[in-house]
Amino acid sequence: MLVDQAVAADVDELADVLVDCVEGGASVGFVAPFGHDEARSWWRSALADPGTVTWVARHDGRVVGVVRLVLAGQANGRHRAEVSKLLVHRDARGLGCAGLLMSAVEDGALSLGRTLLTLDTQTGSVAEGLYSRRGWKVVGVIDDYALTPDGRLAPTTLMAKQL
Repeated sequence: MLVDQAVAADVDELADVLVDCVEGGASVGFVAPFGHDEARSWWRSALADPGTVTWVARHDGRVVGVVRLVLAGQANGRHRAEVSKLLVHRDARGLGCAGLLMSAVEDGALSLGRTLLTLDTQTGSVAEGLYSRRGWKVVGVIDDYALTPDGRLAPTTLMAKQL
């Protein structure tokens, strides 16, 4: 497994990962029906954002996972960033992809002078357990925060980690 920074040429494969995760029930900002055209459009915009850095995991040359770091732009927040869109294609789960991506985003944050990271995740999700095992701390839970892809309201856990 190789982890490197995403490039514009990765858009189609990033769209595949995003669509697969939404179809699998991941609450990552999109609701069904959600297709490849919408996913490609979202990724084109996301990759063009100068306030973010995106890493991808490749297995046998194919993008199978992704994570984003959204840099706080406020003058009083230059020490922090938000981890966003940790996604792993369902057929690549169990290969250690999520852990490698989290290591990349945490190392990348440090290299950019970001020592406080935050994120939100669906309460009770597999991702919440991953973050906890990596030293992330729960700072709160908000009930009925976001819609799941099938339209149900679900709670969100807010987490933080000092690097």
